[in-house]
Amino acid sequence: MHGMIFAELKKFVVVGLGAEAWNSITAASGNQVYLPSQAYDDGELLRLVATASELTGKPAAELVEAFGEFIVPSLVRAYGAHINPVWRTLDLLEHTEATIHRVVRASTPGATPPRLSVRRIAPGKVVIEYASQRRMCALAKGIVRGISKHFSETITIDEPACMLLDAPTCQLHVSLA
Repeated sequence: MHGMIFAELKKFVVVGLGAEAWNSITAASGNQVYLPSQAYDDGELLRLVATASELTGKPAAELVEAFGEFIVPSLVRAYGAHINPVWRTLDLLEHTEATIHRVVRASTPGATPPRLSVRRIAPGKVVIEYASQRRMCALAKGIVRGISKHFSETITIDEPACMLLDAPTCQLHVSLA
């Protein structure tokens, strides 16, 4: 997983729980320093999230979704040059795979962002097919919510299929409200 995700997770934990919580989480998970320019084993993130879940008593999926929403401003800053200024929420979702994920794969050896297949099925609706061995659809949902906040748009997300419920991929139906 891209090191930027780990750097942002640290910020998320420190903002929400304090620096001591981050120290506790990393100590329980192996106390590693995470550099934004590196790629790390997915298991590292899963261990950190599991430890944070134990510490807070919140379900891991809830934490991961909140984290996804939290990281959007940093993602927009990092990849803003690849975002067309006329795009809005659904446009950015529709073009993420061809723009941002392509750049991530090219610039960070070992980085494997999820594969997204996005279809616009109506002017105000897209269907995202999310495929990843990580099965972190909660992170995807949080990022989608964060993107809509970035553009000051209200959305709804329906998930008729989920990898966590044995579907081959997750499907997110994202509609403008």
